[in-house]
Amino acid sequence: MAENNGSGFTRRALLGAFAATTLTAAPTFSNAAGFLRGAGDIRRIRMYSGRTGERIDMIYWIEGQYIKDAVKEVNYFMRDWRTDGVKSIDLRTVDIMAASHNLLNASEPYMLLSGYRSPKTNAMLRSRSRGVAKNSLHMRGQAADLRLGTRSVGQIYKAAAACRGGGVGRYSGSNFVHMDCGVVRTWGR
Repeated sequence: MAENNGSGFTRRALLGAFAATTLTAAPTFSNAAGFLRGAGDIRRIRMYSGRTGERIDMIYWIEGQYIKDAVKEVNYFMRDWRTDGVKSIDLRTVDIMAASHNLLNASEPYMLLSGYRSPKTNAMLRSRSRGVAKNSLHMRGQAADLRLGTRSVGQIYKAAAACRGGGVGRYSGSNFVHMDCGVVRTWGR
């Protein structure tokens, strides 16, 4: 007999979804339980930048191995477009982004608002907004600010938070979600 939990989901449907997620999440970091639910054996990242007009749609990880050339492209794509500074992006952040995208079942690419930020860019942005951290993880290549046209900030936030891989900030007023591979935490509304 199917039990209804009041939200329209049956117990059987929830258990089935959990089982499917567990199978998909198997090839993740061994010391990070539950991390990257939905990332799978093949990891793909899809983004575009409204600032540069560039697009990226690529598989960057296959069966436990990052693809070196794809990682280089991701690093360049997520550069500080103001200074053209490139930094190695922490791949844990890219993994969180890819897993969140999969959980959202979205076909459209993320719009990247901010990836790596040089200290100069971060200081400039900080002078204009109190929402910019002095020691931002963007300056370490460990954070990204993203949006999707077909998903709400709340939906993206929930998907990223479900990965339990780092920090997730909801910026509803500015229509974006911050994802990073730092300490697991959430903020915003």
